[in-house]
This record gives sequence, structure tokens and C-alpha cells, in this order.
Amino acid sequence: MMSHSTDGTGDGPASRVQVTGIEVATSGASAIDAVSEAVCNLFLLTMIVMIGAEVIARTVFGTSLQVTDEVGGYLLVALTFLSMSVAESHGAFHRVELVQMRLSPSLRIVSQIVFDLMALAASVLVSWQLIRLTLNSWHAEDVAPTPLATPLWLPQASMGLGMVLLCLALTRTIAAKVIVLRRSAAQ
Repeated sequence: MMSHSTDGTGDGPASRVQVTGIEVATSGASAIDAVSEAVCNLFLLTMIVMIGAEVIARTVFGTSLQVTDEVGGYLLVALTFLSMSVAESHGAFHRVELVQMRLSPSLRIVSQIVFDLMALAASVLVSWQLIRLTLNSWHAEDVAPTPLATPLWLPQASMGLGMVLLCLALTRTIAAKVIVLRRSAAQ
């Protein structure tokens, strides 16, 4: 995929605006997205090691670690939610190319902005509910009914955090697309 900066000044957030693929404007990855991506990589590596250890324990020693399913599930949930902002910042989160390819470049950007605004509204609502869920679990001191008795607010917090990061990434992307639209209208 070819990308290029659309701001020649190199200053401020607008200098990170990129157009990739079929005129998909993204804000590019921020420092928060880079940290989130590193955490996701760490979680994925941890899951691979845990599953490998479980396979070895079952096959060689005829026993189980007993926590692989639970911890692996929590890591999978965290990985899923924390990776959404990374995908959005790289322009790979959501697109309907079947419709997009039939539109003019200006209408394509406008439709992407409208879609991103709808996605942002939905993400804000989901974030709000996930944060409420996490706080309720925290106050109620809910724990998983498993041998680990994991406090449920831990995996729930990763879901809320991931959605908030997605909201930030969507906001940056919308701003980047508005800048691209204004520039194309001025030309």
C-alpha cells in the first residue's frame, strides 16, 4: 500500500495525515497506538507460550495447568479490544470498499467521515456501558467462579480502555479526513 503525507509543513497533527490505498485518510499511529500495539504483541506471545506449555503438560506429563483457558480468554478479550484503535489508526479497521470504489474522491471522503461519525457515536455508547460495567464489578467486588477467582473488573477494564482508545483513534481519523476534504475542495 502506498502512502504519503498530505501536509508539507511537518508541523503539528496535520503533518501526520496520510492517504493510503484507495484514498483512505488516516491520522497515522500515535504513541498511544504504538504502546497498545506493543501490549497486544506481548499478550499474543503470552497466549502462544501458555498454550504451548499446556500442550506439553498434557501430552508429556498427563496433567493440566488449569488456568490456560481462563487467562487465555482474558488475554484474547484484551487483545481484541486494545487492537481496534491500532487497526483504525492504520486505516484497516472498517471500510465498505464495494460502495467506496463507486464514488468520486470527494464523495468517498464524505461517506467515510459520515461512517466514522456513526462508528464514533456507537463506540462512545459502548465505552460508556463498558466503563459502567467495570465500575459496578469493582464496587461489588465480583470475582470469576474459577480457581483463580480473578476480579472481573480486570478483563472488563481492558474492554473499556480499548473502546476509549478506539474513540480517540476515530476522532483523529475524522479530523484527518476533514483536513483532506478541505484541501481537495480548495484545489
